[in-house]
Amino acid sequence: MRVIYFLSILVFAQIQMFGQNVWMVTKSMVHFTSDAPLEMIQAESSGLQGALKTDDRSFVFRAPMNTFEGFNSALQKTHFNTNYLETAKFPFTIFEGKIIEEIDFKTPGTHQVRGKGKFTCHGVEQERIIKCKIEIQKDKIVVTSDFTVLLDDHNIKIPSVVNQKIAEEIQVKLEAVLTPKK
Repeated sequence: MRVIYFLSILVFAQIQMFGQNVWMVTKSMVHFTSDAPLEMIQAESSGLQGALKTDDRSFVFRAPMNTFEGFNSALQKTHFNTNYLETAKFPFTIFEGKIIEEIDFKTPGTHQVRGKGKFTCHGVEQERIIKCKIEIQKDKIVVTSDFTVLLDDHNIKIPSVVNQKIAEEIQVKLEAVLTPKK
């Protein structure tokens, strides 16, 4: 856990050294849905942190996993944090990489792009390509994305007694507003 936390601080410190081409997340919402045969679980967090460096299209985003609210009960939230995602041991889900497509970040418009990079959840890193929409406005960039996370891909184990209540494939939707770093 300390290594991931230290690396996250290093990445953010490195981003801080760059000038006007760095855009930081100032507002966000990450929503997940587990739609299983016996139960639907939904939760959301406004805690997404991140940065986009427009000169080379590199990015890093991290979601503190213990900031999700919602669920169907307080006990369900406790199980999410303690038993399944083990947020004390793996506090963040991180996606770090580059936007594949070339974009003119100085011209307002909407772009369908793909982010390619390392997606780390529950301590398991995977190379992923995630589709997203980037809307460039005068004073902000809005990023939206819908993607799935497979529990097996990240060694998230669900006990057989509740496997009909938790989906193996989690749907994630996010929106992040980025503004220029001052």
